[in-house]
Amino acid sequence: MVHPFSHYQQSADLIRSRMGDFTPDIALVLGSGLGFLGDMVEQPVAIPYGDIPHFPRSTAPGHAGRLVLGTLAGKRVAVMQGRMHHYEGYSYEAVSYAVRVLRLLGCGSLIVTNAAGCVNTAWKAGDLMLITDQIKMFSESPLRGENLPQFGVRFPDASHLYTPRLQELARRTAAERGIPLREGVYFYCYGPQYETPAEIRAARLLGGDAVGMSTAPEVIVAGHCGMEVLGLTLLSNMAAGILDQPLSEQEVLDAAGTAREKFSGLVRACLRKM
Repeated sequence: MVHPFSHYQQSADLIRSRMGDFTPDIALVLGSGLGFLGDMVEQPVAIPYGDIPHFPRSTAPGHAGRLVLGTLAGKRVAVMQGRMHHYEGYSYEAVSYAVRVLRLLGCGSLIVTNAAGCVNTAWKAGDLMLITDQIKMFSESPLRGENLPQFGVRFPDASHLYTPRLQELARRTAAERGIPLREGVYFYCYGPQYETPAEIRAARLLGGDAVGMSTAPEVIVAGHCGMEVLGLTLLSNMAAGILDQPLSEQEVLDAAGTAREKFSGLVRACLRKM
């Protein structure tokens, strides 16, 4: 454990000094090409990650790398425009560092979004998926090392990392808006290379419906902190080996642009009901 509790306090103190008497209730982590939701925040206070003590910097394409505080869909939010990834060279502790800071700021709920490869061959690129569970068992836990009891217990339960109540809220909201919403399991791979066709076949056999390089570490830490979590995935491309074509970063960003209205509309509609 590199970061003692005091580091998290120092990060939260800097953010509080910028946001005045504002206290966020809901945190959002925006994935590749989905940062436009942060631009919709009303009366925003934007803080570059580099200004926050001990905060890692986001270097992935499509990630602005700033925290935006304000109101979205009538809720008081803290929006991460960009996240950190293990493939950027960060430890899992660093990847999920911001979640603990957001918890200290007052956020009791977390909405995580991502763009991911579609593993389920019955679905198609462009679909939205409600994350009901995740698989991350081939790499270390972000909770490895000394436990910080200020956040949670040494051995936290992971039976419901994605909150059933929020899943039902998302189902109802999508149905009301006429948005087809897949439901499935997010399979975490740490990248940065895309998965091989053989790895995708293995993910499918193990129960994965979508595959990506983010989200799972942050959700583990959110669960440890006692936060409720809603996870939404944009299936930006068919995973390796399903179509006879190479995968590319541009394909992911293009898909996010195409799904902009549908995706942002669903997230905001869910927010209103939280």
